[in-house]
Amino acid sequence: MAYDKFDILTSRVVPLSSENVDTDQIIPARFLKATERKGFGDNLFRDWRYDSEGNPKPDFVLNDPTYEGKILLAGKNFGSGSSREHAVWAIYDYGFRCVVSSFFADIFKNNCLNIGVLPVTISPEFAEELFAAVEADPTTEVEVDINKQTITLLATGKSESFDINSYKKQNMKNGFDDIDYLLNLKEEIQVFENGR
Repeated sequence: MAYDKFDILTSRVVPLSSENVDTDQIIPARFLKATERKGFGDNLFRDWRYDSEGNPKPDFVLNDPTYEGKILLAGKNFGSGSSREHAVWAIYDYGFRCVVSSFFADIFKNNCLNIGVLPVTISPEFAEELFAAVEADPTTEVEVDINKQTITLLATGKSESFDINSYKKQNMKNGFDDIDYLLNLKEEIQVFENGR
């Protein structure tokens, strides 16, 4: 399934400083029955966002109108626990296109890259700086450039580089998942097959 192309993202930031957030907190197991990617955003952080009656908890960051944006700034060790692709479906469906943290679980990071969410790993020091900047001014913007592989705090110009697999980088730039990538090569594959 194709997703939005990723080039340069300039956005405000939603800060979630909690550490060791696992995939069950991102999307509780009871919401995993669906097989399509749509609709998961409604249940992103469901048990943190809503009380048992279904009322929004005003102290949770996604319910605070002060914060908005396409970048989720997360605490260390984000996406730990089980390999739950639905967690990234929920993040994408909610509207986030990038998650920034000082550390990601490997499986979660790979799931992000397969679904169109760019995981950006930064130093703990830069993470602290970003959290402080957003707390001081919620309208703070960050630029994520997949071409240069940099993330920049626009208010100060402070920037760090991040790593990304070259194949996944090209897929992100084109809005391809692995199947889309292969389908895009259909003509080349056909020419190769015909020439055998």
